[in-house]
Amino acid sequence: MRVLITLTDVEPAVRLNALLEAAGTQTAVVSPLDDLRGEIKRFKPDLIVLTGAIGDPGNLQIVRDQLWNGVSVIGLADVEDPDLRERLRTLGFVDIYTKPISADELYLAVRRVMDRKRLTDATGLIGQSDAINEVLLKVEQIAPVSSTVIIEGESGTGKELVAHAMHRLSPRRGKPFIAVNAGALPETLIESELFGHEKGAFTGAAERRIGRFELADTGTLFLDEIGEIPPSTQVKLLRVLEERKLTRVGGTTQIPIDVRVVAATNRPLRESVEEGRFRADLYYRLSVLGIYLPPLRERREDIPLLVRRFIKELSAQHDREFHGISAEAMQILMSYPWPGNVRELRNLIESMVVLAPGREIGPEDIPRGIREGGAARFLPVHIGPVMRGAVGSEGRELEFLVRSMLELRLQVEELRRRLDDERRDQREWVGEVQPSPALGSGAIAGAIEPPDQPVPPSTLTLSPGMTMAEIERAAIEAALRDTRGNRRKAAEMLDIGERTLYRKLRDYGIAPEELAATR
Repeated sequence: MRVLITLTDVEPAVRLNALLEAAGTQTAVVSPLDDLRGEIKRFKPDLIVLTGAIGDPGNLQIVRDQLWNGVSVIGLADVEDPDLRERLRTLGFVDIYTKPISADELYLAVRRVMDRKRLTDATGLIGQSDAINEVLLKVEQIAPVSSTVIIEGESGTGKELVAHAMHRLSPRRGKPFIAVNAGALPETLIESELFGHEKGAFTGAAERRIGRFELADTGTLFLDEIGEIPPSTQVKLLRVLEERKLTRVGGTTQIPIDVRVVAATNRPLRESVEEGRFRADLYYRLSVLGIYLPPLRERREDIPLLVRRFIKELSAQHDREFHGISAEAMQILMSYPWPGNVRELRNLIESMVVLAPGREIGPEDIPRGIREGGAARFLPVHIGPVMRGAVGSEGRELEFLVRSMLELRLQVEELRRRLDDERRDQREWVGEVQPSPALGSGAIAGAIEPPDQPVPPSTLTLSPGMTMAEIERAAIEAALRDTRGNRRKAAEMLDIGERTLYRKLRDYGIAPEELAATR
């Protein structure tokens, strides 16, 4: 790792430089009179520490330029200003610290950034959000051991990337890494693919075949979509994991194996266990250690980093010179929910890099479905007298919450129309927000109900004075009622991860089955 330190403030710069050199880190110090850009180009740092003048336009431009090179920048501010810190972080600083700061504290801050960058380079997981930092920390903790691991996350979040990372950081890194997508294998062939078969074991078995477990011996076997494995194979997989021995299909000899199994699923396995589609004993055997990969919509602050990385990587791959992306276009990408997660984002960036006529991605280069993906979901809502009378931030917050609840009802109706072709031409209408007789004139009731629906969506009743926890619980209960207790669909309607929904259900003591029965 290379660290470049500016001498704008000499004292912290000299002390930090001494500590880093003592730890064996290669450093360079730059005087304000020197050519900072030239020194960056010559030294090629992984991290820059600006000890002063962090608001200087020239320095800010350098920070923006270095974002495209993957170089992190730490800044030292003269005064404590939370708003300034947030603005500077938005511009590209990885963090801002207020002077005076001790050399030891600054050194630890630099070490944290360096360690995170090292893990990012080793894993390929890009981001600075708390959610991705938690994933990186778990990968580092889990990688050295041989216990089985289950990775949970929606499609496109990077589960195989995490499995590769754990393999590269483990003592097995020089050994085979074999990936199997269980969902893509026919049920009749999955045992042969996993465990191998002997010659003549079944029609068409003209020769002996080595299975994936044997191919991964001494290394790592990645089983993607583990929840799709049929029950008959689940029994044999459990025995292999427990005994560390396998028998090929049509064979009688037990073959010892030394394989670390990393499994992945795009839906919570616990739910499959509760529904009887996945064996509980196999679930417990697989989930010795677990990692949850959050969807991209739960770590939106990482989108700019991903966009820059993909533009730089893909423009080089396709020999297209790009100067970047406009602020308006970036805001559109930040607002989109990304149901396909990082995979969808990368594919979109590649298409724009190839097809965009200019040298900077602008709003007009983004497909219409993406541009309207966020804003089109909000429909005009009439706000009644009580809302008009609400003043200040509380009124605006309650109005936003009511609009969000109404949006949820719209999404439920959209799903129903897609599932029922006969209702495709029905027109949805939005009920006017009005006082609730049950709670008095201070209450607000919003209802959305399409004509001639036998089972109307739930009515949400909100009143000023309700706590955020009460509003959150009401939203969750409404979503579960309208999805008849289906937690996965409820999480999609609420635009949160299933793992988050499970935690909220436990915290609030909500029973989805009881709510489903009320529809």
